[in-house]
Amino acid sequence: MILKKYLPTLVCGFGAAVLSTVPGIKNFSCCLIVPAAAAISILLDKKIKSSNEKVLVGKSLGFGFLTGLFATLFITTFEMLLTYFTKSNDFIQSLPQTEIVMRQWDLGSFFGPMVDESLKLSKSVSKDIQKNGFSIIYLLMILSSNFIINSIFGMIGGAFGMSFANRKSREEDSEL
Repeated sequence: MILKKYLPTLVCGFGAAVLSTVPGIKNFSCCLIVPAAAAISILLDKKIKSSNEKVLVGKSLGFGFLTGLFATLFITTFEMLLTYFTKSNDFIQSLPQTEIVMRQWDLGSFFGPMVDESLKLSKSVSKDIQKNGFSIIYLLMILSSNFIINSIFGMIGGAFGMSFANRKSREEDSEL
Protein backbone atom coordinates (compact mmCIF):
# COMPACT_ATOMS: atom_id res chain seq x y z
CA MET A 1 0.00 0.00 0.00
CA ILE A 2 2.82 2.41 0.86
CA LEU A 3 4.60 1.57 -2.39
CA LYS A 4 1.45 2.38 -4.35
CA LYS A 5 1.18 5.71 -2.56
CA TYR A 6 4.69 6.77 -3.57
CA LEU A 7 4.95 4.99 -6.92
CA PRO A 8 4.84 8.26 -8.93
CA THR A 9 7.92 9.51 -7.08
CA LEU A 10 9.77 6.25 -7.75
CA VAL A 11 8.87 6.22 -11.45
CA CYS A 12 9.70 9.88 -11.97
CA GLY A 13 12.95 9.59 -9.99
CA PHE A 14 13.97 6.66 -12.18
CA GLY A 15 13.07 8.60 -15.33
CA ALA A 16 15.12 11.57 -14.16
CA ALA A 17 18.07 9.27 -13.47
CA VAL A 18 17.88 7.70 -16.91
CA LEU A 19 17.85 11.13 -18.55
CA SER A 20 20.74 12.19 -16.31
CA THR A 21 23.01 9.56 -17.81
CA VAL A 22 22.71 11.00 -21.33
CA PRO A 23 25.74 13.16 -22.19
CA GLY A 24 24.76 16.77 -22.79
CA ILE A 25 21.46 16.41 -20.94
CA LYS A 26 23.40 15.29 -17.87
CA ASN A 27 24.44 18.88 -17.17
CA PHE A 28 20.82 19.92 -16.67
CA SER A 29 19.77 17.10 -14.34
CA CYS A 30 19.82 19.06 -11.10
CA CYS A 31 18.16 22.27 -12.21
CA LEU A 32 15.72 21.08 -14.90
CA ILE A 33 15.22 17.32 -15.01
CA VAL A 34 14.77 16.60 -11.29
CA PRO A 35 12.38 19.54 -10.68
CA ALA A 36 10.37 18.56 -13.76
CA ALA A 37 10.24 14.95 -12.54
CA ALA A 38 9.01 16.12 -9.12
CA ALA A 39 6.29 18.25 -10.70
CA ILE A 40 5.26 15.37 -12.94
CA SER A 41 5.09 13.02 -9.94
CA ILE A 42 2.50 15.29 -8.32
CA LEU A 43 0.48 15.46 -11.51
CA LEU A 44 0.68 11.66 -11.89
CA ASP A 45 -0.49 11.15 -8.32
CA LYS A 46 -3.41 13.47 -8.89
CA LYS A 47 -4.27 11.67 -12.13
CA ILE A 48 -4.05 8.23 -10.48
CA LYS A 49 -6.34 9.27 -7.63
CA SER A 50 -8.73 11.04 -10.03
CA SER A 51 -9.41 13.67 -7.43
CA ASN A 52 -10.03 17.34 -7.81
CA GLU A 53 -8.74 18.14 -4.32
CA LYS A 54 -6.21 20.85 -3.74
CA VAL A 55 -2.61 19.61 -3.37
CA LEU A 56 -1.14 20.73 -0.05
CA VAL A 57 2.31 22.23 0.44
CA GLY A 58 3.50 19.42 2.72
CA LYS A 59 2.54 16.77 0.20
CA SER A 60 4.19 18.61 -2.66
CA LEU A 61 7.44 19.13 -0.74
CA GLY A 62 7.38 15.49 0.38
CA PHE A 63 6.84 14.25 -3.16
CA GLY A 64 9.60 16.56 -4.40
CA PHE A 65 11.98 15.31 -1.73
CA LEU A 66 11.21 11.66 -2.46
CA THR A 67 11.57 12.18 -6.20
CA GLY A 68 14.96 13.79 -5.57
CA LEU A 69 15.93 10.96 -3.23
CA PHE A 70 14.99 8.25 -5.72
CA ALA A 71 16.73 10.17 -8.51
CA THR A 72 19.85 10.38 -6.33
CA LEU A 73 19.86 6.65 -5.65
CA PHE A 74 19.38 5.73 -9.29
CA ILE A 75 21.81 8.37 -10.64
CA THR A 76 24.49 7.20 -8.21
CA THR A 77 23.87 3.56 -9.13
CA PHE A 78 24.08 4.26 -12.85
CA GLU A 79 27.19 6.42 -12.40
CA MET A 80 28.93 3.73 -10.36
CA LEU A 81 28.02 1.02 -12.88
CA LEU A 82 29.31 3.09 -15.81
CA THR A 83 32.47 3.92 -13.85
CA TYR A 84 32.99 0.28 -12.96
CA PHE A 85 32.74 -0.92 -16.55
CA THR A 86 34.65 1.92 -18.22
CA LYS A 87 37.12 2.57 -15.37
CA SER A 88 36.80 6.25 -16.21
CA ASN A 89 34.41 9.12 -15.60
CA ASP A 90 34.13 12.91 -15.67
CA PHE A 91 36.05 13.19 -12.40
CA ILE A 92 39.12 11.46 -13.84
CA GLN A 93 38.99 13.43 -17.06
CA SER A 94 38.73 16.80 -15.31
CA LEU A 95 41.30 16.14 -12.57
CA PRO A 96 44.34 17.47 -14.53
CA GLN A 97 42.52 20.73 -15.32
CA THR A 98 41.39 21.04 -11.71
CA GLU A 99 44.97 20.70 -10.52
CA ILE A 100 46.17 23.33 -12.99
CA VAL A 101 43.50 25.79 -11.88
CA MET A 102 44.25 25.23 -8.21
CA ARG A 103 47.95 25.84 -8.83
CA GLN A 104 47.31 28.93 -10.99
CA TRP A 105 45.05 30.52 -8.39
CA ASP A 106 47.71 29.84 -5.78
CA LEU A 107 45.15 28.46 -3.37
CA GLY A 108 47.95 26.82 -1.39
CA SER A 109 49.05 30.16 0.02
CA PHE A 110 45.54 30.85 1.32
CA PHE A 111 44.46 27.39 2.44
CA GLY A 112 47.89 25.99 3.23
CA PRO A 113 48.37 22.23 3.16
CA MET A 114 44.64 21.53 2.61
CA VAL A 115 45.05 22.05 -1.13
CA ASP A 116 47.92 19.59 -1.38
CA GLU A 117 46.04 17.02 0.74
CA SER A 118 42.88 17.37 -1.33
CA LEU A 119 44.88 16.91 -4.53
CA LYS A 120 46.55 13.80 -3.07
CA LEU A 121 43.17 12.41 -2.11
CA SER A 122 41.74 13.19 -5.54
CA LYS A 123 44.66 11.46 -7.23
CA SER A 124 44.26 8.38 -5.04
CA VAL A 125 40.55 8.26 -5.89
CA SER A 126 41.45 8.54 -9.57
CA LYS A 127 43.98 5.71 -9.29
CA ASP A 128 41.47 3.49 -7.50
CA ILE A 129 38.88 4.07 -10.20
CA GLN A 130 41.33 3.45 -13.03
CA LYS A 131 42.62 0.29 -11.36
CA ASN A 132 39.47 -1.24 -9.85
CA GLY A 133 36.63 0.74 -11.38
CA PHE A 134 35.45 1.69 -7.89
CA SER A 135 36.32 4.04 -5.07
CA ILE A 136 34.35 4.27 -1.84
CA ILE A 137 35.37 7.91 -1.44
CA TYR A 138 34.04 8.74 -4.92
CA LEU A 139 30.81 6.88 -4.11
CA LEU A 140 30.34 8.91 -0.93
CA MET A 141 31.18 12.15 -2.73
CA ILE A 142 28.64 11.73 -5.51
CA LEU A 143 26.00 10.23 -3.23
CA SER A 144 26.17 13.13 -0.77
CA SER A 145 26.37 15.86 -3.40
CA ASN A 146 23.54 14.36 -5.47
CA PHE A 147 21.40 13.93 -2.36
CA ILE A 148 21.76 17.55 -1.29
CA ILE A 149 21.25 19.03 -4.74
CA ASN A 150 18.49 16.71 -5.96
CA SER A 151 16.45 16.89 -2.77
CA ILE A 152 16.53 20.71 -2.78
CA PHE A 153 15.67 21.01 -6.47
CA GLY A 154 13.11 18.20 -6.13
CA MET A 155 11.27 20.16 -3.44
CA ILE A 156 11.35 23.26 -5.65
CA GLY A 157 9.90 21.20 -8.49
CA GLY A 158 7.29 19.80 -6.12
CA ALA A 159 6.21 23.34 -5.26
CA PHE A 160 5.88 24.16 -8.98
CA GLY A 161 3.93 20.94 -9.51
CA MET A 162 1.59 21.88 -6.67
CA SER A 163 1.03 25.29 -8.21
CA PHE A 164 0.31 23.79 -11.61
CA ALA A 165 -1.95 21.03 -10.23
CA ASN A 166 -3.94 23.47 -8.11
CA ARG A 167 -4.31 25.91 -11.00
CA LYS A 168 -5.48 23.07 -13.19
CA SER A 169 -8.07 21.96 -10.62
CA ARG A 170 -9.35 25.58 -10.26
CA GLU A 171 -9.80 25.73 -14.02
CA GLU A 172 -11.76 22.46 -13.96
CA ASP A 173 -13.94 23.75 -11.09
CA SER A 174 -14.74 26.93 -12.99
CA GLU A 175 -15.81 24.94 -16.04
CA LEU A 176 -18.41 23.04 -14.00
